[in-house]
Amino acid sequence: MSTQAVVTPNAKFLKQMDDKIKVNVNLCFQCRKCSAGCPMSYAMDYTPAQLIHAIRLGLKDMVINSKTMWMCSSCQTCTTRCPQEVDIAKVMDTVKIIAVAEGVKPPVSSVHTFNKAALRNIKWLGRMYELGMIGDLKMRTFEFFKDMGLGMKMFFKGKLKIIPSVSPGRTLTTWKIFSRSAKKDRSN
Repeated sequence: MSTQAVVTPNAKFLKQMDDKIKVNVNLCFQCRKCSAGCPMSYAMDYTPAQLIHAIRLGLKDMVINSKTMWMCSSCQTCTTRCPQEVDIAKVMDTVKIIAVAEGVKPPVSSVHTFNKAALRNIKWLGRMYELGMIGDLKMRTFEFFKDMGLGMKMFFKGKLKIIPSVSPGRTLTTWKIFSRSAKKDRSN
């Protein structure tokens, strides 16, 4: 008796990816330059090349339940290294969007929590205010003393400002960007 799992390709997932990203993942010929250059591949369950291949095969469950896209730092190294100009970073973002829209819980919840805290911070102040973002993150994760030593070192070196830099014009512009993004999300 075989213990191998049956893998069923999902054609709707391929269509969904094509519609959302406008990137032809079938151009990928698996040179693995994206994976070789990825600074976060050590923390991923599948390399970027493997995730692209899984998308090409229509393995939706494997893709959206992966922690690979959550560990992606969006540094664009993979996209820059791709000889076929496949925008792999955009693919990673799209897979995250699909997973969230379908109610898939991120396997690395701290990354998603950090992401949301950073975006909230940028939305309210128009730019990153690190101390405020850290406070927001600590209140949501209840990890009040984690990384406190590092935080103190950064503070004493002047890397964490006590008062945020506020500019009404910058904040208004940022609010408009977030508003347009929310409208676009609702229309999709």
